[in-house]
Amino acid sequence: MALNLIKLCVGADSIDDLQQWVDWRIKTYGEQVHTTRMQPKRADELIGEGSLYWVIKGQILCRQRLIGIRPFTDDEGISRCDLLLEPVIVRTEPRRRGPFQGWRYFETKDAPPDLGTGQTKGMPPELATQLAELGLL
Repeated sequence: MALNLIKLCVGADSIDDLQQWVDWRIKTYGEQVHTTRMQPKRADELIGEGSLYWVIKGQILCRQRLIGIRPFTDDEGISRCDLLLEPVIVRTEPRRRGPFQGWRYFETKDAPPDLGTGQTKGMPPELATQLAELGLL
């Protein structure tokens, strides 16, 4: 079973906001990365099958597959880590998630299914999000 990460998507109000950021990163740098301070110690379990699940406005709404982890030291001598992500954003069934700092490991058994594969099959994404906000999903 794959291991995943979950992280708050700070600065994005929607999946469209996240997509614009991803598009800009690809156009500007040729790759999609998210820089974090801590390097995952369980990197081998994340790469290949794992994803980074994004929490946007208090809900898990989407994920991106993790394709690499690249540690580095910044200009100030601080250890950091780039999470290399597949630029494809996969929408998931919305699921409430409270605030937390940094990233957390996220077991596949706890992750919401991709949108349209579970109870939201055939439902427009906006409707699924609204129902989740109301606590009906």
